[in-house]
Amino acid sequence: MNQTYLLIAVALVVIVYLSKKIFIRLRLSRAKHPSLRGHSKWSRRIANFIPYFEYTDNLYFCSDGAPQDVAQKRRMGFASLEQSLLAANKSSLAISESLEQSVSDVRFTSRYRIPFPYSQHLGKAFKLGSIVEQSDGPRIKDKDGNWRFDLSGSYGVNVFGYDFYKSCMDVGFEKVKALGPALGSYHPLITENVQMIKQISGLDEVSFHMSGTEAVMQAVRLARYHTEKTHLVRFCGAYHGWWDGVQPGIGNRRKTNDVYTLADLSDASLHVLATRKDIACVLINPLQAFHPNADSASDSTLIASDRTTAFDKQNYIKWLRKIRQICSQRNIVLIFDEVFSGFRLSHRGAQGYFGIQADMVTYGKTLGGGLPVGVVCGRADLMKRFKDDKPVSVSFARGTFNSHPYVLGAMNEFLKRIQQADIQQQYQMAEGLWNARVERFNQRLAAQNLPLKITNMQSILSVLYTAPSRYNWMFQFYLRNAGIELSWTGTGRLIMSFNFTDGQFDQMIEVFIIAAKQMQQDGWWWQSSRLTNKAIKRQFLIDMLTAKFPILSPILPHPLCEKANIKRPPSTPLPRKDNVEKGG
Repeated sequence: MNQTYLLIAVALVVIVYLSKKIFIRLRLSRAKHPSLRGHSKWSRRIANFIPYFEYTDNLYFCSDGAPQDVAQKRRMGFASLEQSLLAANKSSLAISESLEQSVSDVRFTSRYRIPFPYSQHLGKAFKLGSIVEQSDGPRIKDKDGNWRFDLSGSYGVNVFGYDFYKSCMDVGFEKVKALGPALGSYHPLITENVQMIKQISGLDEVSFHMSGTEAVMQAVRLARYHTEKTHLVRFCGAYHGWWDGVQPGIGNRRKTNDVYTLADLSDASLHVLATRKDIACVLINPLQAFHPNADSASDSTLIASDRTTAFDKQNYIKWLRKIRQICSQRNIVLIFDEVFSGFRLSHRGAQGYFGIQADMVTYGKTLGGGLPVGVVCGRADLMKRFKDDKPVSVSFARGTFNSHPYVLGAMNEFLKRIQQADIQQQYQMAEGLWNARVERFNQRLAAQNLPLKITNMQSILSVLYTAPSRYNWMFQFYLRNAGIELSWTGTGRLIMSFNFTDGQFDQMIEVFIIAAKQMQQDGWWWQSSRLTNKAIKRQFLIDMLTAKFPILSPILPHPLCEKANIKRPPSTPLPRKDNVEKGG
């Protein structure tokens, strides 16, 4: 009898233990965003099953069900645009084409500018890389002498305008040229830089690195080291550099079991933070306030016209305050990843913009005054690399090129200039100024009856498409031809520099409208009653299924076309899914 009671007791303990584990797991699952972005492991699995296919010539221009006269108009517009780009960019094209054979970054960006079923049909004119040799104000000039308004923002570096940074680099060079690239030692300027960065960050200590990704790696490493906990939390869609430790989804081939990807603006996520004991740190990319739970918008994924943004500053402040409170209570390190947003949103970056003090902050991009840099700032107890009572337990991180004298010189000039009255005034006026400019932008678009809307988070803008279309990805090429420079991700993120005058901004709007009207005239925004975003996505899904399983083609319905006319060359291997861009 006693043995029976013992077995029952053991069984009850096992049941209680398993029930608790299942409950905790379900609670974590509820805190994930329902999209594939919120389920990293499933996104990797599914990515492996997505087949490569391409639309053949007779469907390429009417994959939305457009009639033949519209398809012919598009075909002619496509050819005309290609000829215009070829004629205006001969030197740039030659250099870009040679680089594509030798620089893997160029080959990747050439392939992933648009949705993949359309990419093979694009000629070299549409795969053009940016070969530029001069900047002046908010414009850059390419190798062929074409001047364009720069809306690429140099991927976040260019906050104040290229002339500002050229001056910072020139003056910084003069400050350190007597030393040269002496590494390992420190130029005396480091003391000034550290004091200014500490004042801006509101934190105790600083370490220097060579990139934003490296800074994030170090911040996470230190958080785990001092909390003695294993997991980091990132929020759905957020980008924190190319390190696979913060990219657990598509493209990561190693098992990443120490990362929780939770939903932004979710009470269920807050509950996970408040109850789990294994969370070392929470990573916040402030740019996610612009598009919570979504990746950075890229034209390579612009399948339909359902791109959205949802910036609500006050709501995001409330969300960050709740995270701040839980992190303080639970010994979780709150890390602001300001590699992109730092020094753009305010003098104190997102910390100042949202009024939240982090435990650690990472900077990069613009802080180098035009030169590459990564910086970690943190509380003294978190920045310490060793433990007094455990002399062999160290957290070692030290790079050969940390604190490079030329970077310190340009940084010194940058930090001093942004404290000046004119820059501080720009910061104070920035939010109202850019909101007013975007409002004026949208008024002009509406007056021209164009299916476009601009949204913004201060000086970071995004193009939304207000009418269903499968061809919005073409717009980036019309913009380039008209005189606007974008990053390779296209129209999802327009990064404006503060040196745009009102007059120059209005000129840019007019160039933008010229490109949009030409796109409209060439028939790419043709509409019909059955052309809806839902139908477009259903058609794309059916096209993928019939490429994977051709036998299904006669069975599956085709919302936009009577029969999908796609091609998957037998000799073409499936593209590696670890090359899919995750935002940036």
